[in-house]
Amino acid sequence: MRKKSFFKNSFGIAFLLVVATLNIFILANVAESATNISATTTAHWAWNDLVGWMDFYNTQSITVGPQNLTGYASSSVGDISLDCHTTRNGDICSQGNGNYQVTNDFIGNLSGWGWNDQYGWISFDCNNNSGCGQSNYRAYIDGGGNFQNYAWNDAMGWLSFNCDNVGGCAASNFRVLSSWTATTTTGYLDSSTYDTGATNGAQLNSVLWRGNLPSGTAVRFQFATSNASSGPWTFVGADGTSGTYYNTGPDLSLRLDYTLHNNRRYFRYRVTLVSDYAQQLTPRVDDVIVNWSP
Repeated sequence: MRKKSFFKNSFGIAFLLVVATLNIFILANVAESATNISATTTAHWAWNDLVGWMDFYNTQSITVGPQNLTGYASSSVGDISLDCHTTRNGDICSQGNGNYQVTNDFIGNLSGWGWNDQYGWISFDCNNNSGCGQSNYRAYIDGGGNFQNYAWNDAMGWLSFNCDNVGGCAASNFRVLSSWTATTTTGYLDSSTYDTGATNGAQLNSVLWRGNLPSGTAVRFQFATSNASSGPWTFVGADGTSGTYYNTGPDLSLRLDYTLHNNRRYFRYRVTLVSDYAQQLTPRVDDVIVNWSP
């Protein structure tokens, strides 16, 4: 015997609207913030062998966002500008240097160009030029918000964002650290209470769902069981704790742990939808099928 229940298509769509709203909120916060670069003494410096230290914090202008970087760092040779819209002199995009920008691909991989008045263009990705044949470099932001790797200028050479990339931090412990990190957005929905009708309790066997799972997204399940229709309801995942989930793709039956959901008459499930890191895509759940036996 199996119990079958349905989600309306509008759940996935509504969740996408929530994601879009959160994106707007996040971008608004970024615009209002002075900087999201760390004020910690060792956590806002980049290094170049010719120019020396570059301070990414003291101008209070640099903001890392999911799509781009704005503002400018200070150095002994003038500003290192990351965006022609937000220079010390305001928006200069219509002037001689053109419309330049250091971009973010939503998950921390940086690309595009910065600018320095004395030395010119600064490339954050070898693909900006004719390709990466001679030197395969790209600056990026890791999961902890740390800038990693190098940018390149034809006159200055390499700009290093982290002492880990130059043979260790024993000589000088420097890095550029931002509070921005790539992250997903999640939303969840709890089912109604299902009565198996088994007076002595039932065994939950498996779960299967139908819908759409775009690349980079996830659908996760947790279950709660009880011998009373009023609960209590404690949602748990694969190891019996609230911190884990059952993860499965559409149209794939996933076996549940028999020791966790046995001899209980009533059950609920919680389905959690996880967006991609760009917060642009969300899964859609149309139909949930829970298999159980007396």
